[in-house]
Formats: sequence, C-alpha cells, structure tokens
Amino acid sequence: MSAAQNPDPDAALMLRVQRGDDAAFAELVDKYKQPVMNLAYRMLRDAAEAEDLAQNVFVQVHKSALRYQASARFTTWLFTIARNLCLNEIRRRSRHPAESMDAAQATDAEDKPARQFEDVKSHLPTDSLLHRELEQKVGQALAELPELQRTAITLCQGDELSYEEIAVVLGCSLSATKSLIHRGRETLKQKLKPYLRTGEWRKTPP
Repeated sequence: MSAAQNPDPDAALMLRVQRGDDAAFAELVDKYKQPVMNLAYRMLRDAAEAEDLAQNVFVQVHKSALRYQASARFTTWLFTIARNLCLNEIRRRSRHPAESMDAAQATDAEDKPARQFEDVKSHLPTDSLLHRELEQKVGQALAELPELQRTAITLCQGDELSYEEIAVVLGCSLSATKSLIHRGRETLKQKLKPYLRTGEWRKTPP
C-alpha cells in the first residue's frame, strides 16, 4: 500500500524509513519512545529494563523496515513488537529468577519514581507530593492487574490505539479486549477509590 493510499502519517514516515530516510526514523523515535517506555515499564516494573527495551524496540523497527507493509496503522505494528519483546523478557526472567530479583532490587535502590515514564506535566508545588504519592498508588494497582488487562489499560491511556488495534496487539478478539479494559478499569477504580473519592489524598482508607 502506498503512502497516498494510506492516511496514517506514521505509516508514511515508515515508508520513508524503508527508503533510507534517517530523519523520518528519528521523528518516529521522538514521537513514540515515551509511549513505548510507558508500556515496557508497566509490563516489567523495572525502569532500567524499560529504557533498554524501548531502545531494542526501535532497533527492531529499523531492522524490519524493509519488511514493513502499511496494511495497518504503524502504531499497531510498533506496539505489537514492544509487547512481544516485553513478553520475551518476562519469559527470560522466569527462567532466571535470581538474576531478575537482583535487577529489581538494584532498581529499587535507585529510588526512581514511575513518573519518569509518564508524560511531563506541571504541578503546583503544594500538590507535587500528593501527585507523586498518587502516581505510586496507581503504579502499584496497575502492577497487580493480570498482564493482558495491564497491557490493554496502558495502551488505552495514550490514545495511540483504538480498541480494534489493541485487540490486534493483544491477539484477542474485539469483545475480549473490551472486556479486559472494562474489568481492568473496574479493578483500578476499586483499588484507588479511597484516594480518589473526594479528589484529595486520604492517608487512611475509611
């Protein structure tokens, strides 16, 4: 499919990458490095691993440029690569649990908050501590979701993908994907209800 036939501007950029356009590739990296890191962090819960994996995703994108076909949106293809690499890392961890535990402890020791993988937003100084604490609670609640629910919710958050495209990334039917998102949101709502009920942080749930 040619760029003229495909209205997706990212697919058009990827077709330029096929022709050796490094500027087009850099544009895709700048646009999607953050969303890919967000997904990797939510799946792996490891800041250093998420950054490394995001780099590997774009290495894979570049290596696969000649095989790319603009038959679907670029983001669907990109996040499918990202999820597959995350699942490979999760499987690797299951085969080497001691090594994975050491890596997780090292990451915890660095005390890097999850917000480094969130979109940067300004907050009033008086709200910054509450915002950070709430982000940590959201991150903990997401981490407790089953992998498919967690991935579906993460892909929804950035608005890069439609439900249909998320279904492709997950390898699920559209109805199953909608159900995953609904169940995940309901679970998060219940877990975070004590903190969000009034829009204020509540130290002790009622």
